[in-house]
Amino acid sequence: MLILQSAKFGRSVKKLHPNQKKLLDKAIRKITLQPKIGQAKVGDLSGVYIYKFKMGNINYLLAYELKGKDEITLLLVGAHENFYKSLKR
Repeated sequence: MLILQSAKFGRSVKKLHPNQKKLLDKAIRKITLQPKIGQAKVGDLSGVYIYKFKMGNINYLLAYELKGKDEITLLLVGAHENFYKSLKR
């Protein structure tokens, strides 16, 4: 399984603390095992899947795209506030 990341995803990961990065790694592992575990979006965001997980008391969202059977592109990770607005840009 090939996992790629967008520049926006890389920038948002840099802002996380080390313990938050571990939780993010767990979420990414779950996605690699079951690529369609996230909720498929429609409309402007068709083709994008959103996986929800918790970091402490805060709900985080992880946006990704499936390209073929063996490729996942990680688009963005962040809290729910303004997440979809950032994702559409």
